[in-house]
Amino acid sequence: MAVPENRPGPHTGPLPGYALLRSLGKRVLRPGGAELTRTMLTALGDLSGLDVVEIAPGTGTTASAIVAQGPRSYTGVERDALTTSTLERVLRGRGSVRVADAAATGLDAGSADVVVGEAMLTMRSDTAKDAVVAEVHRVLRAGGRYAVHEVALLPDDLADGVKQDIRRSLARPLKVNARPLTVREWTALLSRHGLTVERAETAPMALLEPRRVVADEGPLGAARLARNIISDPAARDRVREMRRVFRAHRDSLAAVALIARRTASS
Repeated sequence: MAVPENRPGPHTGPLPGYALLRSLGKRVLRPGGAELTRTMLTALGDLSGLDVVEIAPGTGTTASAIVAQGPRSYTGVERDALTTSTLERVLRGRGSVRVADAAATGLDAGSADVVVGEAMLTMRSDTAKDAVVAEVHRVLRAGGRYAVHEVALLPDDLADGVKQDIRRSLARPLKVNARPLTVREWTALLSRHGLTVERAETAPMALLEPRRVVADEGPLGAARLARNIISDPAARDRVREMRRVFRAHRDSLAAVALIARRTASS
């Protein structure tokens, strides 16, 4: 599929980090890159014949991989109405999109076998995280699974003061109050809402490292992204600061993919 050239607007400063990167042409905005997404989808197994919901699918990178498996239904829940037209082009009639918030999808209770969510919970407060996971639990059928791909803090016993320092450092360039959790904390969050983690995989959080960018975007996409960044001084400064913060905390930042199942009794 041909990807249209994306150019940043003249006022990139206030944009949240993910929106800025998207405006510059970054298609894969997952902390563990396309590779960890593939690992997560492989862990879910065959999706054919299942009802799948994806929360915050963005421009459809993961959606494309899901619908290629031939699920019985695919529903993307996206609160950014401007993004839905791109997602619909990716789906080409193989699924539907609804404009709604992750914590209030409007979907019927017990209507999904699988819910997928990536790079979305990290950007929400603890209270908002609970609201989203509670909604996922409501939408899932008994025995259904929730696949999560988010930013993690390492190790599990990381001191609270270090966690706060990392979160403050991330907030400045990202322009959002990102609140990544340790793997143990992510597991506890899901457990509070009747979801049992069956598998967890971690990967380096190398979103803006050149090798990861080329792997995720391809050589042409990486070149286009680099050109757009260089051509916009304000955007260039923001991206450099994001990468500096990621590198400064590389020993404590990771990507995590979790597969959790809704127990029959919950």
